[in-house]
Amino acid sequence: MTHATEPMEGAPLIAPSTVNHPLYDPVVEACRTVYDPEIPVNIFELGLIYTVEISPESDVRIIMTLTAPGCPVAGEMPGWVVAAVESVPGVKSVDVEMTWDPPWGMEMMSDEARLELGFM
Repeated sequence: MTHATEPMEGAPLIAPSTVNHPLYDPVVEACRTVYDPEIPVNIFELGLIYTVEISPESDVRIIMTLTAPGCPVAGEMPGWVVAAVESVPGVKSVDVEMTWDPPWGMEMMSDEARLELGFM
């Protein structure tokens, strides 16, 4: 029996994505069209999209973060993601939620992003 004060061991910090939904790949592709204006890599490869949750009714919920809380486009970025994902055929609605937990770190970038930015 674990104590209530301790976090559940093995519990993911980031909620799992609905990868088996037919809309998952097109939604990810849409996310790949959104760029952080200061970094020439799309937000998906940067690791800013934490979770893509898709309901059986094709409602999409995206949990994302930014490279820094003071990011100049913090107010605009969720709208860019909504606009990109809404354009995917079959998507009923899009909800983008911003989180700072866990905080973004360079280890969340894909190898492609690291290569592009000269970190590899």
